[in-house]
Amino acid sequence: MPEALIDTPAVSLSKAAADRVAYLRRIEGDDSLMLRLTVSGGGCSGFQYGFDFSKDVADDDHVFPHHGVSLVVDEVSLDLLAGSEVDYVEDLAGAAFVVKNPNATSSCGCGSSFAI
Repeated sequence: MPEALIDTPAVSLSKAAADRVAYLRRIEGDDSLMLRLTVSGGGCSGFQYGFDFSKDVADDDHVFPHHGVSLVVDEVSLDLLAGSEVDYVEDLAGAAFVVKNPNATSSCGCGSSFAI
């Protein structure tokens, strides 16, 4: 990975989220996988978060290493995510990655969409 693509933490991963990414990489049998976080239009509040695994880094991607794994965010999404933390929570409702986004003025009940 080119050194210029590794950024200081503008978006971070909690230890719980990093542990979950490491666990899922082991299940997939591929330690090169990175968690990709995107923001797209839609959802019940205007924007929605998307999570995926990626091996590729595009020219406009930013890579944030945390706790032995990497989070990848594209330039456009980064503008809406600056200062955010990705966490992994397990409760009676289920288990999921959640974004604690200080830029969001509101979010839906499911936590997967937000407004700015």
